[in-house]
Amino acid sequence: MAINWFPGHMKKTQREIKENLKLVDAVIEIRDARIPASSANPDIDKLVGDKPRLILLNKSDLTEAKVTKEWIKHLTKDNVMAMEVNCLKGSGLQKIKPALNELLKEKHERLKGKGLKVIMTRVMVVGIPNVGKSTFINKMAKNNIAQTGDRPGVTKSKRWIKTAMDIEMLDTPGVLWPKFKDDETALNLAFTGAIRDEIMDIEDLAYRLIERLQEFYPDNLIERYKIDTVYDNPLETMDAIAIKRGAIMKGREIDYNRISVIILDEFRGGKIGNISLERP
Repeated sequence: MAINWFPGHMKKTQREIKENLKLVDAVIEIRDARIPASSANPDIDKLVGDKPRLILLNKSDLTEAKVTKEWIKHLTKDNVMAMEVNCLKGSGLQKIKPALNELLKEKHERLKGKGLKVIMTRVMVVGIPNVGKSTFINKMAKNNIAQTGDRPGVTKSKRWIKTAMDIEMLDTPGVLWPKFKDDETALNLAFTGAIRDEIMDIEDLAYRLIERLQEFYPDNLIERYKIDTVYDNPLETMDAIAIKRGAIMKGREIDYNRISVIILDEFRGGKIGNISLERP
């Protein structure tokens, strides 16, 4: 499946990230906890360099807890800390200030040595589309400063947001990269909604998701859709789900578009269960 989505504003964002790094103390990168590798823009590593970074694995309530903890251990290293959060509910966000203080410990000690009592930490918030960046900013600011939506590409301009935690955040639009390294990365991004459904073949995408889920989470499919079993052929599994959900047209033909939308929506909403599509 050849998927590439790189609107012009994303190229501009990459340039802005590079130019504005000197204005901030650290970078907060938000990833989707279901796909921590696929939702990591490989260009961010090059753009951010050795700037202290806090990686937030958002939507962690939709994942297998054990797998997410493995990811945190895997991603945490020198100058980089990882933690799980749920930006929508606000869980885990109270740990952000202590984490930033730890990352910026030496700098803060120097500033305190100069007599500064209140230290304002300035951070840049980055991430690919639809990982919950605007929801995170709204929660941190406790109001709807950043426009949110469940479609990628909502935030398109730079803005500074102040919080009560003595953290000032520079928001940037969600940015993907020109070419995905493999089909699996592209599919994972499409499954989770980071790529616009409008440019996808929805029926093929839902079929691929069923294929993946019945290999690793067959019981979830059986329980959610009350089907008897999953079949060797994912299309048969999809048909069984469609019949259970009444996605049938005249002549008892399967309405593949309708059942595809249902399956993708329910996966993205966590209704099929706690699922981790990637492991470290």
